[in-house]
Amino acid sequence: MEQALSESNNLAKSIGSLMKEGKKDEAEKLKAKTAELKSTSKELGEELAKIESELDNILYTIPNVPHSSVKPGKSADDNEIIFEVKELPQLNDKALPHWDLIKKYDIIDFELGIKISGAGFPVYKGKGARLQRALINFFLDEASKAGYTEVQPPIVVNQASGYGTGQLPDKEGQMYFINEDNLYLIPTAEVPITNIYRDVILKDEELPVKNVGYTPCFRREAGSWGAHVRGLNRLHQFDKVEIVQIRKPEQSYLALEEMVNHVKGLLEKLQLPYRILRLCGGDMGFTSALTYDFEVYSAAQKRWLEVSSVSNFETFQANRLKLRNKSDGKKHFASYTQCSALALPRILAAILENNQKENSISLPAAIHSYTGFTEI
Repeated sequence: MEQALSESNNLAKSIGSLMKEGKKDEAEKLKAKTAELKSTSKELGEELAKIESELDNILYTIPNVPHSSVKPGKSADDNEIIFEVKELPQLNDKALPHWDLIKKYDIIDFELGIKISGAGFPVYKGKGARLQRALINFFLDEASKAGYTEVQPPIVVNQASGYGTGQLPDKEGQMYFINEDNLYLIPTAEVPITNIYRDVILKDEELPVKNVGYTPCFRREAGSWGAHVRGLNRLHQFDKVEIVQIRKPEQSYLALEEMVNHVKGLLEKLQLPYRILRLCGGDMGFTSALTYDFEVYSAAQKRWLEVSSVSNFETFQANRLKLRNKSDGKKHFASYTQCSALALPRILAAILENNQKENSISLPAAIHSYTGFTEI
């Protein structure tokens, strides 16, 4: 295609010279040849665009390369527990799981959500709604204290944004799609916050970038059923606070450690027993090079509930997004790290279950100033 275009341009110059020399017949012959070359280059351009699209579709399906510390494995059963609190809360035999507690105190209504929307869309009421808002504000304020700049992004994204962060094509079946507008409801605030920097070149003095954002999140969760997804354990719509950092590649694991410590601090302030897992290759996300999952212990359900994933994407997302850092006159891909800080539903479930008494639920002291009440 380029050869045809080059030859066409050269002939165009020759045509001008021939016309000046009065050699009209020769010029007309070259015009015909030029038209033929332009037609050829157009056909080749269309063929090239098709090949490039097919190549991109293949490249988009190749996941990130795991970090050397990531162990081989096929499922969550192969993940490594790298930290776990020594003592777990013990409740009496009359203790209730959160799906019974929310009915007892009339703070979350799943049946009303089914009436309005469908299963997995609960309605928060009274102190339940105020507790939800209090946790969001607490998480945002803690992130601000840690140096993150708050942003409030859109909750719908276009296809380019989905491909940029790797949700597309990998998670397309789990995302809600608005067909008429070709837009997707976000599964996490990571998608719009990260895409702020798509096709951007950042200078050294602009790094690190540290952003935090709260959004509702939407996931189809197709194929999920059973007791382990009951109540707040698995929802189609939920609230989450997300933190994102952009660093130079050599600093990305420092950012990851910083985020891990941030989540530890949140859970300790909420007085929730937790453990940290390093995910194996088979359980790790498509875009991640290394992921730590945080789980809190649900005393009434007697099981661990995932509440945060802290991931280093290294330069994988930056490559897809064409986000670069200009340093010493050269352009390099930057590095992304991201974590949930935190997803609310299971945090709320653990707070309700672990702090229940016979006729009330006490709340962690850290959020009293946010709720305006100390118990439910």
